[in-house]
Amino acid sequence: MVQKVTKGIKISVETVFEGTLYKNYQIQYAFGYQITIENKSKDSVQLLSRHWTILDALNNLEIVYGEGVIGKKPILNPGESHTYTSGCLLFSPFGAMFGYYNMVNISNQNGFRVHIPNFKLNAPFALN
Repeated sequence: MVQKVTKGIKISVETVFEGTLYKNYQIQYAFGYQITIENKSKDSVQLLSRHWTILDALNNLEIVYGEGVIGKKPILNPGESHTYTSGCLLFSPFGAMFGYYNMVNISNQNGFRVHIPNFKLNAPFALN
């Protein structure tokens, strides 16, 4: 598990290799990740959008951004957390992801970024 705290918001990430599949005549490697967002600050906040950079060992780069996470824009009061699961496909058995969430402090409407720590995606059969 990797973790990072930005402005009182703690992000924890766990990953899992889910298997391989063939898509468009190419093998792809499926990875899942579970993210927990914990509000350790004294203010209520809302997650508005996300921005991901996804890299694989073949130097393929994918940028993903959009509103919320899995269709939700959670509001987190102090001490609350939100956990969700998602995934990605890579063209190699190794890769990494990192990014940030755009959030807003509900009491003063100030926006801020919460950094998602860089986390590795590894297929266990490919490890030495």
